Formats: sequence, structure tokens, C-alpha cells
Amino acid sequence: MGAKLKTVTLGCKVNQYETQLVREGLLGAGFSDANDGPDPADLCIVNTCTITAEGDAKSRQAIRKMNRDNPEARIVVMGCYATRAPDEVAALPGVQEVVTDKRELPDLMGRFGVVDIPNGISGLNQRHRAYVKVQDGCLLRCSYCVIPSVRPEMYSRPMGEVLDEVRRLIDRGYREVILTGIHLGHYGVDFNRGKPKIEWTRLSHLVREIGRIPGDFRVRLSSIEATEVTHELIDVMQEYRQKVCPHLHVCLQSGSDRVLRRMKRRWSVRHIVDRCQLVASKLDKPAFTTDLIVGFPGEDEEDFERSLDACRQIRFSKIHMFPFSPRRGTPAAEMENQVPRQIKRERGKRVAQLERQLRADYLNRLEGESLQVLVEDVSPDGVLSGTTGRYVQARARCGSVKPGELVHVVADRSDGEFLWANG
Repeated sequence: MGAKLKTVTLGCKVNQYETQLVREGLLGAGFSDANDGPDPADLCIVNTCTITAEGDAKSRQAIRKMNRDNPEARIVVMGCYATRAPDEVAALPGVQEVVTDKRELPDLMGRFGVVDIPNGISGLNQRHRAYVKVQDGCLLRCSYCVIPSVRPEMYSRPMGEVLDEVRRLIDRGYREVILTGIHLGHYGVDFNRGKPKIEWTRLSHLVREIGRIPGDFRVRLSSIEATEVTHELIDVMQEYRQKVCPHLHVCLQSGSDRVLRRMKRRWSVRHIVDRCQLVASKLDKPAFTTDLIVGFPGEDEEDFERSLDACRQIRFSKIHMFPFSPRRGTPAAEMENQVPRQIKRERGKRVAQLERQLRADYLNRLEGESLQVLVEDVSPDGVLSGTTGRYVQARARCGSVKPGELVHVVADRSDGEFLWANG
């Protein structure tokens, strides 16, 4: 039995992927997985998040807990908080190494005896879907965001490497893969420098090649800018509609052009709404989900109402609402007219109320539809629950099925939160 390893991950899908990459490398070098056991570990990997102040706080809490539970362990901290504030992280109890650049991960693994550095993952621990990181880095400079400062180098993974990883995951039984990146819509941009446009590689090309892979599986896109849902990408989603989930998580952030300009976002509300409406006209009842910031500095009641109106026009089925959180070192943190916490709280409640209404409306539109469900759980009395391709939860009585399988059901009714279906 080798040295024991524990890992913990905070934040986004990219972080979860990167933790798994390191974990698989270490397990292959002889470490044993102690994540689910009571015994203390010899090595702890903490992958941190810094997207909000809460992310920083949770990262610190996770490090301290690792130290309490594994007092003799060597704690290595990686991730965006480690990059942004390495001295703060290094001062926390038990921390012996801080990885400030994700490009150092092969060197990190090598220092712990990993000879064959993995170029992808073979699974995702205790999950029925797998993330596939295809891109890293962001060139945008949104005024509220610290991510470009901690992931400034933009690069895309070679298409062949991604396709090999997808095939490997399918062979291991995964029936949904989620393409993820820091700026997913910029996949291929770094490949295209200096090339004529006719030779460019785009996200649509990658999705088409994944759609051509044989097998019973589906692919989902993670967060993407609406205007980067190109005509070519929409065509691929149509062409491979049996493989590509009709669901897009588009980044709205605000429905007010005035606020978007202060955010230094690149697109107007009209551009975002028009692109979503184009997708809706081409695909069969696609689902749109989004991120929305409330209480951005200077946001007044008219701005907020415009955000609600944009959500109604696009008809989001889920809204991830974030009250504005100033991040030290970003322009937005220094802006005048910061919105009081009570107003942000009240606006958040109104967003939640609208989301419930829009979600119920969308579920009602799906009644009578044939849906593909990834089974995530089966109750003792034979009722499955899982996620549809349209990213809504469904429940159905469907004979003998197992978690991880893809099944087809017909939506019968909704209760505003779930679809109830017949197998």
C-alpha cells in the first residue's frame, strides 16, 4: 500500500478536471486514495477558487480542515486563489508548497514520482458525467473579474488529444461528457494566429468531430458567450442533435447596456437576445441557463428591470444569481455608487421569483416531449431520477435501469421543479 492521498476541490469544472488529472497521475505512481477513508493522508492536494471573496474564505477553510484532519500530511495548494495570493496561502497551517501556475502541474507530479504524466483523465470520481477541459485562459478584462489575472495564458488542447480522451471516457462507461474551459468559445483561437480564415479551427469543428464518434453518449457545452454560439456551431448542434445536448449556458451578467459597459462586457443586450432567439428558432425547445450579477456598482432600479426583461425575452430555465462582490484589484471594486447590501438582497429575491416562474413555464412546454435522461439515482421502489439533455431534472418509473445509463422517457407533467415522465 502506497502513501495515502486526499484531495479537495473548490470552484469550477476546470478546477475539478485539473484535480482529477493530478489525482490520476499520483495514483498511477503508487499513491492510494484516502478520500473516503478515516485514516489520515500523507499528501493533501487542495485546489482553490478565487472568483469571489467567499471562494477565498472557503479555500482557507478547506486548507485548515485538511491540516486538522491530517496533521502529519504534506499539504500542496494549487488553483486560482493560490495564484492570486500565494503568500497568504503559504502562511496557512500545514501548507508546504504553493503551485501558482497550472503549467507547473507536470513538474508537481514529477516531484512525487509520476513518470508517465497523464494527458487527460479516465473518469471523474463518483460522478456519472465527465468533464473534459479543452481550453484555458481568458483575454477579456471584465471590470469585476480577477480570473484573467490568474489564468492569463490562453491555450487550447490539440483536437486529437481531446478526441482520444472522449473516446476513453465513453469506453469506461461515461454517457455524458461536458466540454469546459475558462473561455470555451475561444477554443482554437491560439491555433489560428497567422493562418488564413479558411484554415481556422473553431469550437464548432471540435464538437462536430465529437459528434462523429460512435457510441451511446451525449456531449454538453459548459458556459459560453452567447455571441460565440456561431452559425456554424448551431448547424453542428442541429446536425448531431442526437449527440449534442440542446442546452446552452450563456453569460448575460446584466440586461442593461449601461451596466454592461461599466462591466466592460463586449456585447449589447440586443446581441445576446437575438443570438438566443436564433438558437431557439433552429433547435427544438432548447434550454438556456445563465449567470446574472445583481447590484453591480451604479445599477439602479431601471437597470435591474432591464435585466429582468432580458431574462423574460430569452426565457431562461435556470438563473445563477450572484450579488455583486467587489474583488480587490479589479476596477469595479473602486467604482462609485456601490449598491447597498439590502438592495442587492431584495433584488436577488425578485430574480429568484422570476426564475421559478420561467422554470415552471419551460417545464410546461416540455410536457409530451420525448426526453433523454442520464440516470443518476434509482429509488428502492424503482423510480429513477436524472438529468435530461435540456438540463432539467426528471423522474420516472422505468423498469430495470442503473445509474449512469441513458434512457428515453416521455414527459407527462411537471410540478414546477421536476418533470415526471413515463418510461
